[in-house]
Amino acid sequence: MKVRSSIKSLKNRHRDCQVVRRRGRVFVINKKDPRYKARAG
Repeated sequence: MKVRSSIKSLKNRHRDCQVVRRRGRVFVINKKDPRYKARAG
C-alpha cells in the first residue's frame, strides 16, 4: 500500500484500478492485481 498525495497518476497505471472513498480517505484498489493498492491523505 502506497500513500501518495496525488491519486490520479496511480489510477492510470492499470486499467482495472478503481478509486474508492472510505472513511474520508481516497483509495485506489485493484481486484485483479493487488500490487496497485494506494491511498491519499
